[in-house]
Amino acid sequence: MADENSERRERVLRPPRFWQALIPLVFLVVALALAITLYGEDAVYGPVQVALLLSAALAAQVGYFNGHTISDLTKAAVDSVASAMGAIFILFSVGALIGTWNMSGTIATLADWGIRVLNPDFFYVAATILCAVIAVSVGSSWTVMGTIGVALVAVAEGLGLSTAMAAGAVISGAYFGDKMSPLSETTNLAAGIAGADLFKHIRSMMATTVPSILITLGIYLILGFRANPAGGIDTPEELNDIEALFNINVATLIPLLVVVVLALRKIPPMFAILGGALAGGLLAIILQPDVVRAFVDDDSLGTPLVMLKGVWDAMATGYVADTGVEAVDDLLSGGGMESMLNTVWLIITALAFGGIMNHTGFLGKLIEPLRKRTKSPRGAMASTGSTAIGLNVVAGDQYLALVLTGNVFKEEFRKRGIAPQTLSRQMEDTATVTSVLVPWNSCGAYASGVLNVTTIAYLPFAFFNWINPLISFIYAAFGIAIQKTEPGEGAAPQLAEASFYGVSGQDAEEVPEDGSKP
Repeated sequence: MADENSERRERVLRPPRFWQALIPLVFLVVALALAITLYGEDAVYGPVQVALLLSAALAAQVGYFNGHTISDLTKAAVDSVASAMGAIFILFSVGALIGTWNMSGTIATLADWGIRVLNPDFFYVAATILCAVIAVSVGSSWTVMGTIGVALVAVAEGLGLSTAMAAGAVISGAYFGDKMSPLSETTNLAAGIAGADLFKHIRSMMATTVPSILITLGIYLILGFRANPAGGIDTPEELNDIEALFNINVATLIPLLVVVVLALRKIPPMFAILGGALAGGLLAIILQPDVVRAFVDDDSLGTPLVMLKGVWDAMATGYVADTGVEAVDDLLSGGGMESMLNTVWLIITALAFGGIMNHTGFLGKLIEPLRKRTKSPRGAMASTGSTAIGLNVVAGDQYLALVLTGNVFKEEFRKRGIAPQTLSRQMEDTATVTSVLVPWNSCGAYASGVLNVTTIAYLPFAFFNWINPLISFIYAAFGIAIQKTEPGEGAAPQLAEASFYGVSGQDAEEVPEDGSKP
């Protein structure tokens, strides 16, 4: 402790310069471009993590040059990663859920019924609407993607449809519902940071969000009619293979019901999803004992230990089906906490970089030119959206993007007489929905991990997440739906100016006065 205090006394903290903030950012852009060029979609399985970690080290070196201590820089990185531990535990819970749901027949039942009932022409539209309805009800895009989203991607694979497009439909519906739900963490956070009434915020979002989802549904309808299913599980023989392996009936959907009920009762997502995973394991023992025995394949153990080991293995490393039919085995295998390790690796390296960039004040310095050029309400809207998207890319976390953007521009909106719900809407139209399009953002990494489709693959097909920010920028350019209030009214800025520019990096993690917490 004495050494740390003496180190702080000896070093003089200098304010960051713009060119210094650009050094780690330019390095990251070049490194990511090289990683994608060399490895393509496989870049997220290691090369991107290396690029992020090297960029974090470079940012720390520049910060050290400006007077920040090694201990403080290290703490900033660690604290930033620590802020995502809740997300990491959710990821592990989803991995366990997918493993037990595969073994219990939950996903097999949804896939079997979906393949038999759903018309491929309307699949993408149906998937979007279903995810939107459930997300509005439970208020969590992550819960929807990690449960019904997994099953819908499996159904698309069984129908011979594009899993990347199916993932895009799941994400579009999940994010629409998440945005419009009063139970959503991001909806409450955006309103709280901007100082807006929650329901005024939701009504304000309808101006951009409803047209966005209608256009999205129209695109999916056209693509559905033009789809040419191939290579799917579309024959009675292959469907019979599923029914021969699993006991297909409505009882296998109990784990899904468990998750929905727990989510509606506002149980934290990790516990709701983990409850669904345990329900899937218990159901596998009751309804699919032969499946569990075949999976464990160890005659030396008695029945109770075989059942226990089967559930344990499914939660840890995932379930592997063995029907002898490749398409069926691919459909019904996967999951396990182990399958999420690469996603966790990506989140850790991204947030370490974002934490150091925030602590050193580099993020604030990069945003400063946008704030200074805000000369009108239209410019304020455009600058807010650009900042939010940029922070999603650089900071790697949607909550940080929402908090920093809101606190940087809230005073500008107040001075110009723009209603706080207009600011909160612009933040959600850009920060919330684009987070899932960035591979190293915690949301993009999560979606890719649970849906088993790379971010680069589903990115072109998550139409709602492209169209919504595009419409918000069009509205900004033409001054549409910019609600006004009396100049000087509105909530005071949430964070002190100094904290945003690097004097206290942890202050950027503060939550709104209503007590909502990411």
